[in-house]
Amino acid sequence: MKVSTARVLIALSIGLGACGAVDPEVGEDVDAAQAAGGTTACVDQDSDLERGVTWMMLKEQVLAKRCGCHTTPGGLGVTVTGLDLATRDGALKGGRNTPDAIVPSDPCASVLLAKVAARPPFGSRMPLNGVPLAEAERQLIVDWIAEGARP
Repeated sequence: MKVSTARVLIALSIGLGACGAVDPEVGEDVDAAQAAGGTTACVDQDSDLERGVTWMMLKEQVLAKRCGCHTTPGGLGVTVTGLDLATRDGALKGGRNTPDAIVPSDPCASVLLAKVAARPPFGSRMPLNGVPLAEAERQLIVDWIAEGARP
């Protein structure tokens, strides 16, 4: 099946409007940014040892609602960065520039957590041009990763 250039450009422009401008995924490392006051220290502790967080809980409560560019097939985030958060395997695989998007049992080494911070150490805060994640949403990501990023 041959796709016309016009269709590709239209799809890309729709994606850009929905997901915002594209920002390169490069920048200073987390420690340097923290020393310069760019980010806050990462807290990587599971907030509730009695409650286990599964991939499905995280996907339904956070990712599917807030990360459309990275959970929609052909979404701008998937297309541009290669980071596909639609499946656990895709999340663990990471993107082209972020193979460490999820580091099981180590939230502070996981780029995903850094990118949803108020002031990420590089690139733009996610969700791009969207409302920042609530602390409870961010903590669910921390808990899932801290618990080993289990299925």
